[in-house]
Amino acid sequence: MDKFFENKPIFGMIHMSDGTKGRVDRALQEIRIFEAANVDGVILENYHGPAGDILDVLTDLGVTKLKVGINILPNDYKRAMNMANYFGGDFIQLDYVAGSYERSEEFNTEEFLRYRERYPKIKVLGGVWPKYYYPVKGSNLKNDIKQAKKLCDAIVVTGTGTGKETPLDKIKQFRELCGDHPLIVGAGMDINNVQEQMKYVDGAIVGSAFKMNKDTMTLVTREFADKFMERKNAV
Repeated sequence: MDKFFENKPIFGMIHMSDGTKGRVDRALQEIRIFEAANVDGVILENYHGPAGDILDVLTDLGVTKLKVGINILPNDYKRAMNMANYFGGDFIQLDYVAGSYERSEEFNTEEFLRYRERYPKIKVLGGVWPKYYYPVKGSNLKNDIKQAKKLCDAIVVTGTGTGKETPLDKIKQFRELCGDHPLIVGAGMDINNVQEQMKYVDGAIVGSAFKMNKDTMTLVTREFADKFMERKNAV
């Protein structure tokens, strides 16, 4: 197993939501909460704001013990890779790295691989059959996962939407098809299912579970983060 995924890391999601101090100040505040709660890493995602906000956060971040990841929607590996390289980020997340979908942005595999060669130290977490994307008729999950294993350091499995639980049966199916390739739960992990789901995966991306009523617009709560990490570490 890659050392990056030792101890099954939890990556806190920053949705770049609007707070009373603005998106950038809110994001920096949430990062400090994640540090204090001993979350392993953080992902900056332009879920509620422009990609330029991520640039501002990285500029102001300073030193952090967290692994830092970037997800620029929709599936913009070029800007994410360039930002991660410039600011010393550790990884990027992509909604998908393999598969064909009814709604999809252009994904040039050959170009993507050139970026990977250019920035070999940057890890890639990539989805297959992810939330909000619908595989075209005739898609084959086994083949898509096989392709994804060649392109990313960890495959991300999700349910149907942000904050919605990823079905355990889907996690088990992905685990079987991934073999020993790292598998990350990308949505819906919370204090109630973390211990069961962690039996089958190598880490998780968690955002909504750290917020009141799982509302992505609200501030991460230190109490929720502490309780989640305590439950996770008890596995």
